[in-house]
Amino acid sequence: MFFTFFGTVVIAGIIGYASERTGFTRNGIIPSIIICIGGAFLFFMVGRMFGVSFGSAGVNAIISSIGSLVIVPTHYRR
Repeated sequence: MFFTFFGTVVIAGIIGYASERTGFTRNGIIPSIIICIGGAFLFFMVGRMFGVSFGSAGVNAIISSIGSLVIVPTHYRR
């Protein structure tokens, strides 16, 4: 579980950086990485507590990172 968590954080960071570099988001590199890591961490803990999963840990990290990038910035945008 320890290595799975750190792999989730690394994948989330890569997704945040890549989304900013490709123009998918316009939050800034550091905020996008923080949003992705937060979403992946939240889904990781919910998945461990309730057994929710989309497949492997990597797929969970990718889906939760993209989901958090879609939900969080649009929620606070005016």
